[in-house]
Amino acid sequence: MTIDDSFLLGYIVKTHGTRGQVVAFFDVDYPEDYEELESVFLEQKGRLVPFFITSMTPIKESRFIITFEDVKTIEQAEALRGVSLYLPLDELPELEEDQFYFHEVIGYTVVDEHHGQLGTVKEFYDLPQQQLMAMDYMDQEMLIPVIDEIFLRADHEAKQLHVNLPEGLLDVYTQPTSPDEADDEDNSEEDQ
Repeated sequence: MTIDDSFLLGYIVKTHGTRGQVVAFFDVDYPEDYEELESVFLEQKGRLVPFFITSMTPIKESRFIITFEDVKTIEQAEALRGVSLYLPLDELPELEEDQFYFHEVIGYTVVDEHHGQLGTVKEFYDLPQQQLMAMDYMDQEMLIPVIDEIFLRADHEAKQLHVNLPEGLLDVYTQPTSPDEADDEDNSEEDQ
């Protein structure tokens, strides 16, 4: 299995105890959906390697103590610190019709209710304060906050992501960025 065939479940935060256990953080909306896992894939040297789980205990929001079948010592567990955990894409929970996973809409055309087609979805950024979608718009990157009021639906057949951008957001990306640029525009209008 490759990273393209999988999704990032989370990562190993630290060791726990001296018998090879680790604490993992699941970076998903509903970590409780994954409490019965039998195995995960760990990224090691650019490859995904299957690790079988013998026990998994929730400890607090999105964190679990995991015992892997072949990890028996603190030294083995320490080598896994910071390693990313992956699952196959087909293990993602089913979504409602108008919902989507970020990886599904990369490359989709963004269509605004008022402005029509705007650009192409390039990437999603998961920042501590909020998630942002990066879109190519007029030869520059435009960032859009990922909130329900903006993202209306994904049309998978047409490969379109329908949005309702807040008033003024497009202006931020079309207005001059410095006073000099604004002066240059004013001067060019006067020359005409």
